[in-house]
Amino acid sequence: MSLLWQCAIVLAVVVAAASAANEDFNVDCEKHSIKVTWKVSPELVEHAARLFLGHCVPSTFSVLPTGEGMATFHYNLNGCAIKKRVTGKKHIYSTSLTYRPNQKPKPAAISHHIKCVYIRPEGWIPPFLIPAYGSAEGHGGLVFHMALLNEDLTGLAKSSLFPLGSFIPIWAAVDQKDHQPLLLLLEECVAATTPELQSASPVYPIITNKGCLADGKTGNSRFLPRYHSSAILLYLQSFKFALGEEVYIHCKLVAWDPEVFDVEKKACHYIKETGRWELLDDPSQSDLCKCCDSSCKPRLKRGVDSEPQGLVQNSVLGPLTIVENSETRIPSEFVKYPTVEQVDWLV
Repeated sequence: MSLLWQCAIVLAVVVAAASAANEDFNVDCEKHSIKVTWKVSPELVEHAARLFLGHCVPSTFSVLPTGEGMATFHYNLNGCAIKKRVTGKKHIYSTSLTYRPNQKPKPAAISHHIKCVYIRPEGWIPPFLIPAYGSAEGHGGLVFHMALLNEDLTGLAKSSLFPLGSFIPIWAAVDQKDHQPLLLLLEECVAATTPELQSASPVYPIITNKGCLADGKTGNSRFLPRYHSSAILLYLQSFKFALGEEVYIHCKLVAWDPEVFDVEKKACHYIKETGRWELLDDPSQSDLCKCCDSSCKPRLKRGVDSEPQGLVQNSVLGPLTIVENSETRIPSEFVKYPTVEQVDWLV
């Protein structure tokens, strides 16, 4: 929350009364809290215990010489059932100021909508995207994560059922902790019908050739812009492989130096509008992706034993099921890819 106050603050208060009463109130959006003062009519003084901000009663209440009452609510932004929403570049906190003569579920007799709006700090990361779950620890103490996101990219997926042609947002990350900055790459991903890959297992290639999103050339899959180098978002279009069966996504995750790309360490996706492969992290170096249509061999022969230790982890995501749908695959010209700036993060 401290980062929030390195930026300018914008305040907005929206009032919607469910009564003709003329109550006066004032809202102060403070650093870590909200303060609301509400002057109520003499008729409501004896019912002060039925005045609420969210689900909180007044922190102080006094009777004025005029016989009116002054209720003060001063609470942390994370309390009182205050709802937080992040949209675009703003953090929005909202709740209701109410008088409830009767207990819920009966409606409030008086209701005012309260809202505080703050400018989102640079570099802010939605809490659910901070690596914290679905993890697997690799060599060297690095913790890797993979998860399915919902269609709005606002949280974890609540369903593992996907209509054919719809998109499957996949998030992967590495927990940097005290380690030097890391770049998270998906070196290889395949779909299979078993949680463990066998030599004879039928597979559907998704990412091949050391980081080439092959499914983006046959379908409309693409990497989404990064919000941090240590995480990657794969926007995978569902496919006909193993239709109606349980499917597992097997991926090889690699943590690498964020300043160094080569034909073996890259994230490339196919841009149909240009008919070219593009390097996700630096389009000016997209020549590294030219090998995606052939074979991305290293410039120097390098054995498995010489690979950096502690930077690789095999992860499995699933099961998920792709089902037949009346609609066909979405033509590429109609696909609208979300961006990190456009997403409404609801936390």
